[in-house]
Amino acid sequence: MTSQRPSLAPYAWLSLGAATVIIVLKTWAYWVTGSVGLLSDALESLVNFVAAAFAVFVLIVVARPADEDHQYGHDKAEYFSSGLEGGLILVAALAIAVAAIERLLHPRPLEQVGLGLGLSVIASILNLIIARVLLAAGRRHDSITLEADGHHLMTDVWTSAGVLVGVGLVAVSGLLWLDPLVALLAAAKIVWTAVDLLKRSVLGLMDTALPPDEQAHIRTVLDRYRRDGVEYHALRTRRSGARRFISLHVLVPGAWSVQRGHDLVEKMEDEMRGRLANATITTHMEPLEDPRAWRDASLAPVQTPEEKT
Repeated sequence: MTSQRPSLAPYAWLSLGAATVIIVLKTWAYWVTGSVGLLSDALESLVNFVAAAFAVFVLIVVARPADEDHQYGHDKAEYFSSGLEGGLILVAALAIAVAAIERLLHPRPLEQVGLGLGLSVIASILNLIIARVLLAAGRRHDSITLEADGHHLMTDVWTSAGVLVGVGLVAVSGLLWLDPLVALLAAAKIVWTAVDLLKRSVLGLMDTALPPDEQAHIRTVLDRYRRDGVEYHALRTRRSGARRFISLHVLVPGAWSVQRGHDLVEKMEDEMRGRLANATITTHMEPLEDPRAWRDASLAPVQTPEEKT
């Protein structure tokens, strides 16, 4: 059995509300200063808003129980959210780079730097607070959607810090090229975050196996039972959002009663779940002495219809 994860949509609503306020503050900061660095900040916050809006929808879907059309639940929808966020971050990075290059070619003095920096600092502090909340909730509830949103906001915080430094240096030194240069560096940092999010999303949609440390825990539990004359094989694992799926064959002496074998399998599953939250475990019990029980001991290649005939 698996425990039902509480709805995480309220966290996404929190992120959406914060993104709205931050967009207003950063756009205002760009408007009064004309800084392309602050423009890059505002554009990334717009991405945060769109991603948070989609995250609200996705987390509402994820909270739905399994149904006839989705018998394994709706958890994989989280990967669409993180994938979309990664794609939007790439678009924002491109827009920032284009604006920065244009400003390098056509420098323009900054205005009202003090007010612009003050607005950006307020927005960055708000971003930092929301990012910490989302990251903590993402780790606690095993949600890639909240983790993606939190990491994106943290990237925004560091990007904002760099932009503030760049704008401050321009105000002090008068070197106008520092502002677009910092914007280009911010775009490069954003691309790195986007690639990581896209990679994790693709791996999730491809039913990638559980991490090595979790697989090691599973094998450690199973190996303890070999001294009782019990074997196992065909161990397969995959991840779907916050849920873990594990399937395996357990081979017990044929003379055992069904009740004894069932009790053993239940004990195995309980021990595996000790360190694996939201795990759905499917076991197939077979007699140890039957040669047919060993036919699928390893992962078999997928056969084409022609090969099957």
